[in-house]
Amino acid sequence: MSELSTKEKLPTIAELYADKSLQPLQKAGLFQALVNQNPHPSWIKKHPTIKKEILDEHGQKKSVPLEYIPIERIEWLITAIFLKYRVEAKTIQLIGNSIVISVRLHYFNHIDNEWDWQDGIGASPLQTDKGAGAIEFDKLKSSAVQMAAPAAESYAVKDAAEKIGKLFGKDLNRRDIISYDSLGDRYSTLKSNKEKLNGKKD
Repeated sequence: MSELSTKEKLPTIAELYADKSLQPLQKAGLFQALVNQNPHPSWIKKHPTIKKEILDEHGQKKSVPLEYIPIERIEWLITAIFLKYRVEAKTIQLIGNSIVISVRLHYFNHIDNEWDWQDGIGASPLQTDKGAGAIEFDKLKSSAVQMAAPAAESYAVKDAAEKIGKLFGKDLNRRDIISYDSLGDRYSTLKSNKEKLNGKKD
């Protein structure tokens, strides 16, 4: 069998769902390899205010903008890959001057043909008048809760989705990154399966 690069070995999500020749464990491995590919560079945005510290080429610490994938892209990915999903709000709390929401992201796993889920948590501060303290609730902006609650939910959904794989932004701000490509290399690919079905030699 000819040597193929990891990219050539991996089928698309649609091809993986349609292939009937793969065993469940093979499909699961290929699926994990797919959802743990790096996100497209055009999806990644730099946060305008939040910074992270990294080491430059001289080993010195420097601050750079935090990278993130916008919620609209995350929702598009969830819909494109799983087709069916729903968000369940688990808890809503006020901690300090922030609304904190935990959610459970339910999505239909077409590999196992059953519903799966990931939990996520997000927080967003309540806006106060200029110069007011963080917990001076009589100085809250009139739309503070209306703005903070949906933002906290969006952060929570993003946090849950990141746990599905790197495609959703899991490793964007981590210093050490591990490749999942071997999960795809380890199993038969669509191409080799089709060759075997057609009676071709490896």
